[in-house]
Amino acid sequence: MNGSRAAIRYAKAILSFSLEQQKEVEVNNDMILVAKTVNESKELQLLLNSPVLKAELKKTALKEVFAGKVTPLTIGLINLLVDNKRLPILGEVAIKYTVIYDSLKGIEVAKVTTAIPLTEELNKQVLSKVIEITGKQATIENIINPDIIGGFILRIGDIQYDASLSNKLQLLKRQFENKSFSS
Repeated sequence: MNGSRAAIRYAKAILSFSLEQQKEVEVNNDMILVAKTVNESKELQLLLNSPVLKAELKKTALKEVFAGKVTPLTIGLINLLVDNKRLPILGEVAIKYTVIYDSLKGIEVAKVTTAIPLTEELNKQVLSKVIEITGKQATIENIINPDIIGGFILRIGDIQYDASLSNKLQLLKRQFENKSFSS
């Protein structure tokens, strides 16, 4: 939990600084890239969390990974995390930044759980439906869960719509159980 609170503090600080510099959109794009890169690379996660590797080596590796892809503000964040021995929370800081940024800009995050990844076409359809329902801009976060069998579960804020096959099967099962008790 301590890492989470620290990640929020760093995310708020970099957002505040990027707003002053009028670079919040660019830094948000950086944070999306950083979060995705850290999340998808086990090697990078091991590097960030390694107590054996020296901080300077980690800093050099990260600068190589993100060279030419991120703004100087993001490189500054990496340097700050290295200096404060907080590099393991880099991915979490990036995620928290995008959440705080979206909230600041009034952008909803729609979580769509599907059994298989959404295609680009389905992603666009879901996004337009979310905008139609909420009247707000939105981003789609696709969560893959094969247990739902088919269909989808859409969650926007505290609203949830469950159109999954597993949910329909559960409802059908309950109906059969209720009929067997009433006969």
